[in-house]
Amino acid sequence: MLRWGILSTAKIGIEHVIPAVLSSNNSVITAIASRDLSRAQNVTKQFAVPTAFGSYEELLESDLVDAIYIPLVTSQHVEWSIKAANSGKHVLCEKPIALAAKEIDAIVEARDRNNVLVSEAFMVTYHSQWHKVRSLISEGAIGTLKHVQGAFTYFNQDADNMRNKPELGGGALPDIGVYPTVTTRFATGVEPIRVSATVERDANFGTDTYASCRADFGSFEMSMYVSTQMALRQEMAFHGDKGWIEMAAPFNAGLYDADVVTLHNGDHGETQSFRFAGVNQYQLQIEAFARAVRSGDNSEMFSLEDSIKNQKLIDAIYAAGKSGNWEAV
Repeated sequence: MLRWGILSTAKIGIEHVIPAVLSSNNSVITAIASRDLSRAQNVTKQFAVPTAFGSYEELLESDLVDAIYIPLVTSQHVEWSIKAANSGKHVLCEKPIALAAKEIDAIVEARDRNNVLVSEAFMVTYHSQWHKVRSLISEGAIGTLKHVQGAFTYFNQDADNMRNKPELGGGALPDIGVYPTVTTRFATGVEPIRVSATVERDANFGTDTYASCRADFGSFEMSMYVSTQMALRQEMAFHGDKGWIEMAAPFNAGLYDADVVTLHNGDHGETQSFRFAGVNQYQLQIEAFARAVRSGDNSEMFSLEDSIKNQKLIDAIYAAGKSGNWEAV
């Protein structure tokens, strides 16, 4: 069993990742750390975790853990990923792992120097529905892919929320823009060449609250929009010359809709639905991580090299939004 330490008592850890570890078949949680010891103790009691630490450093120094899960605010991801790797711990860090592609180079160096596994927590890449979409596209179920369309939105104007604080790494593109980009790349195996974009910022918060992007992938085009100040919606569609695929809840199955993939046959007007009831993508992510640590085979994992490629696309969207021109990825 891989022994996990949780770095902070962040909401995503409590609601999704800690339960996923506890439900997994190859991992346990042995410690939780917070800068407020009482908060760590409250969470350890809630989940029957044996050890609470009152500082992050104590957790990294502990012999009780093999791997660290980092759900801190985005602006702290690079710093603590490197510190955890330097402590000899394997690292699963929430997305985005960095706010610029060049920042990830230092994490790669720490990973390689310490011979540990470090992965950005794109849980969607472990979900069965995305593996199905990738298979359908590669098998030619929709013919030649021509266009990918994506949307991810929610409404949040809470001034105290980190998503509305630029100094903490807030903004629509870091928080949710990474999902249409990473899943398009995952499903197609193709990398973008250039992008054009519109990026709007909130006058009070300073964060980007809306972004619309057109990405040239060479053989096909992707269009997407994301927003932190629009009504709740998420969708991904892959349109080819023989048919198209749509997904009801591509990123947060259960919250937005059910995890259903629908294949439409353009020639005959037929549809076929693939349902993935009961899939916990966070649990699948944890189990894949533990397998990779134990076997040394990282082929299942979302790699830091992949993180760099995805962040380069986000960087290019920001640049295009600023320049008003096409920008190379």
